[in-house]
Amino acid sequence: MKKDIHPKYNPVVFVDMSTGVRYVSRSTKSSDRKEVIDGVEHSIISIGVTSSSHPFFTGQNQFVDTEGRIDKFQKRFGAVRRAGKPKLG
Repeated sequence: MKKDIHPKYNPVVFVDMSTGVRYVSRSTKSSDRKEVIDGVEHSIISIGVTSSSHPFFTGQNQFVDTEGRIDKFQKRFGAVRRAGKPKLG
């Protein structure tokens, strides 16, 4: 078996940027920001979306389009008509 071909597996803390929830885990990713938890130095990695902030897991609804796309288009561009086909003659 070859030595030194696998990435280093580090203890990390993933922090949700919007809720502040922290997940202690291990990863090959690391960062300069460190924190000691139970005597072990963990890298702190910020994440934009986790299960604590994603609408699918929280049950919160995001903006739902109540109008259909065609209705919106007609409302916006309904007055604009396409030019008729040119007559060959």
